[in-house]
Amino acid sequence: MAQIAVSHLTFAYEGTYHNIFEDVSFRINTDWKLGLIGRNGRGKTTFLNLLQGNLEYRGSITSPVPYSYFPFSIPDKSKTTAEIVEELCPDHELWKLEREMDRLELSEDTLSRPFSTLSNGEQTKIQLCMLFQQDERFLLIDEPTNHLDMHGREIVSRYLNSKKGFILVSHDRAFLDGCIDHVLSINKADIEIQQGNFSTWQMNRERQDAFEAGENEKLLKEIARLRKSAAEKAEWADKSEREKIGADPNKIDTKSGRRPWLGEKSRKANKRAKAIEGRQEAAIEEKTGLLKNIERAFPVKIIQTPFSGSVMLQLRNVSLFYGDREVCSDVSFSVKPGDRIALTGKNGCGKTTLLKLLCGEKISFTGQIEQPARLKISYVPQHTAGIHGTLADYARESGIDEERFRAMLGKLDFTAPQYHARIENYSEGQKKKVLLARSLCEDANLFIWDEPLNFVDILSRIQIENAILTYQPAIIFVEHDKMFCDRVATETIRIGK
Repeated sequence: MAQIAVSHLTFAYEGTYHNIFEDVSFRINTDWKLGLIGRNGRGKTTFLNLLQGNLEYRGSITSPVPYSYFPFSIPDKSKTTAEIVEELCPDHELWKLEREMDRLELSEDTLSRPFSTLSNGEQTKIQLCMLFQQDERFLLIDEPTNHLDMHGREIVSRYLNSKKGFILVSHDRAFLDGCIDHVLSINKADIEIQQGNFSTWQMNRERQDAFEAGENEKLLKEIARLRKSAAEKAEWADKSEREKIGADPNKIDTKSGRRPWLGEKSRKANKRAKAIEGRQEAAIEEKTGLLKNIERAFPVKIIQTPFSGSVMLQLRNVSLFYGDREVCSDVSFSVKPGDRIALTGKNGCGKTTLLKLLCGEKISFTGQIEQPARLKISYVPQHTAGIHGTLADYARESGIDEERFRAMLGKLDFTAPQYHARIENYSEGQKKKVLLARSLCEDANLFIWDEPLNFVDILSRIQIENAILTYQPAIIFVEHDKMFCDRVATETIRIGK
């Protein structure tokens, strides 16, 4: 059984103040189905780049096999899919490719169509087919679910479960549960590997966090005791020093030898106190280091502006059109305060178009939409393109309170260095958190969110879920994370067939 060995790996991006990885060592078997998880900004994609030798680092990474990376770089998407397959996988066998396509429910005409005409889901699937045409390679699969609808995720999860020899980065819990047998977790203070799927890892992590929380309580009490003792020893040494050089000459015995005796007594007391203080500070430092690995997910608060009325929004037999083409038809539902409406359906069925219509974009439609003029909507788009500048700039342009905005991001695991970076330099997950935090800080009666969890880490997803269940805001949303939808939605509306 071949292994990839990572030894004493240390890496930081140029110009940053902290290491992404610091002296980490572990081994990966090349026949594992390995899920790579961790909060946004912890270095998941960075690690995949380090494996491929795209970045300079200290330490060593040795591998008995080469790597292949998903997604592929496809410079000319106007070519047919068959031409692109031939360029990227010249040694493929057509019958094997067609077999993989059948397993992923891709139609026969996919190869003859220009790659640019394929849906995002079709592009993802054909690239996975290409990836598994390459023998004797360890596969690096970076967030394949972002362009897949719920049905597509189920298909791809089953497909990957039939394979082995890959690292998979994903934040979709149900997807991970369906296709991995080991978890590589990038934690706050270390990296760990466990056997099992995501749910197994989460259960073990919750137990470990509960144990460490109890141990931390004991450590905090011990640290407080040590600090108090160190302060007492320091005060004792200071008192001896004052007796040596600060006493009143009118009140002390001035016989020969008195001051030298006090000085020697003070010197020994001070030396002993400093030694004790040094040992205690070392113990404090050691024990404080044990407090750093619990993943704390602070509760997120949602303040929704009250709406006066029983119905916020009403759609009756709404059909949408792009030119003469009907995108979707006969959509009917109502939204009341506290309703959480999940829109589902295959990619391209019109879900995003419907959300944009409700947010005021000019889109041709028939049917009736009753939307009071006083209704205040906060919208999170599917894509993050266009957000830029500093957090202060973005808060000012969005008309929200900067302190509240920063506090919201802090609860979603933003750190001090990220506050000072420009938004365009954030990871996609961090950008999506910026959009979510902005929405949660806006004065709104109704939230409309289009795939809000794309690229967002698992722990932050759980935070958002818990906040929605606690504060029960009115939301219309599109999301392909099955666990999120199952927990959050009060009603599901299917768009299209």
